[in-house]
Amino acid sequence: MSSLMDEVAANGGTIDVNEMEAQLGTPVVPISAAKNQGVDELIDHAIHIAKYQEKPTRMDFCDESDNGGAVHRCIHAVAHLIQDHAREAGLPWRFSATKVIEGDEAVIEALKLDQNELETVRHIVLQMEQERGLDHSAAIADMRYSFIQKVAAETVHKSGVSREQERSARLDSVLTGRYTAIPVFIGIMALVFWLTFNVIGAWLQGLLENGIGALTDAADAMLSSAGVGDAIHGLIIEGVFEGVGSVLSFIPIIITLFFFLSLMEDSGYIARVAFVMDKLLRKIGLSGRSIVPLLIGFGCTVPAVMSTRTLPSERDRKMTILLTPFMSCTAKLPIYAFFVNAFFPGRGGLIMTGLYVLGIVMAILIALLYRKAIFKGEAAPFVMELPNYRMPSAGNVIRLLWDKSKDFLQRAFSVILIATIVVWILQSFDFRFQFVENSHESILAAIAGLLAPVMAPIGLGDWRICTSLITGFMAKESVVSTLQILFGGSVGAAITAASAGSLLVFSLLYAPCVAAVAAIRRELGTRWMFFVIIWQCVIAWIAAFATYLIIS
Repeated sequence: MSSLMDEVAANGGTIDVNEMEAQLGTPVVPISAAKNQGVDELIDHAIHIAKYQEKPTRMDFCDESDNGGAVHRCIHAVAHLIQDHAREAGLPWRFSATKVIEGDEAVIEALKLDQNELETVRHIVLQMEQERGLDHSAAIADMRYSFIQKVAAETVHKSGVSREQERSARLDSVLTGRYTAIPVFIGIMALVFWLTFNVIGAWLQGLLENGIGALTDAADAMLSSAGVGDAIHGLIIEGVFEGVGSVLSFIPIIITLFFFLSLMEDSGYIARVAFVMDKLLRKIGLSGRSIVPLLIGFGCTVPAVMSTRTLPSERDRKMTILLTPFMSCTAKLPIYAFFVNAFFPGRGGLIMTGLYVLGIVMAILIALLYRKAIFKGEAAPFVMELPNYRMPSAGNVIRLLWDKSKDFLQRAFSVILIATIVVWILQSFDFRFQFVENSHESILAAIAGLLAPVMAPIGLGDWRICTSLITGFMAKESVVSTLQILFGGSVGAAITAASAGSLLVFSLLYAPCVAAVAAIRRELGTRWMFFVIIWQCVIAWIAAFATYLIIS
């Protein structure tokens, strides 16, 4: 029992812990995490149970008299049918029965039921659904919550409606209202993004960039005075300081964004957001909890991927991570602004809006494809408690910020450092590993030349454009600066409007930056990381090809 005990006590309520233990068949320990009360007792209980291998009492959660006992009969019929299979698989038979009724593929596969047994289970479940008037997932969930309500009614003694409940009800009339919930949510997220990417986060990012710049200048001067060779000098300054430094500038953005999100989560508002958005996202195979990572993706893919850890379903978590790169992050804005101003003056707002809408539409289409091909089935059942609104805990907020920033530095930094050095080497040396003054002669230029025939059908066959897209893998903002350097400031004269439109769409959809890829690898592994890189490039090529044909 968590720190909600504080709220019960504050409102004059009590809980009969001994009776609750008897009802649940397992030890119950009231704790207050905020006041650090009961934690030692909880640890002692856990050690005692582990030492003596004490098992919970067998409980039958379904009530035979409730709603005609349809769920009770269904569970026990399936349990008798699969009992021998559960014993062979080493699974609790009653747990296995409920999971089979819910359609859990992993449990069904582990039980190795034959076709006749599966057909029998299907008929038993259909009969239960007809009698109960609910589908199997809802019926099992209702059974569990009926048991919870029964236990709560007999063990929790309330003094009446609490102040927190009254306050929460008033706030929910607006924050989860039928017509106000989504507009209010959009307004709150817009404010969070504005403060993160334009005010607080941007200011802190500027300070960090200035600090990194000063450190880079000092190191540059020191290396020059020491007479260090050009190759080592360039590696340290351009590869390490400038390359890694540009990625480290994400840290203030991540910390600021997670600060606001932790405030929203601790206050109880994030639970309301998931509840409100569940119906819309379920149509594309996700639950309401996925809305926050997807929205964060419009700011930066790195914290968006990291925030999926709060999703309880592995299926939903993977699917959400794979969809976040379709959300146009703020790092792509310099690309949009440059090409819109250069090639489509006067239509900037329309084109920028179109790019964002295109990203969302592509995400929806790909989500439907994932649902049919890779992540079959439905999103995790969405049953949750809406906690009362309360003031966020300073300890929780600080702990969350520390975990996120530490993880970014430790996990992603190594990959970013290696990738930055590799790209610098490729653009600074030729195949004989001679240091080149002109990047036209570099290994990177040669690799870009190999990509040029692949990119030619979409109007991006110039090796300099391919090079800029490769450097954009390090940081999307570098696409424009690389083009300016390689084209000598005459990009507008060398690229047609059709190629510019194709480049805009390709930049929107192709592989995310190395920091985001490192975060994806951290969450899903190397295989999924390469899948994202290749898959995003394929989708971007197809969409850019269509764009090039239309504009041409």
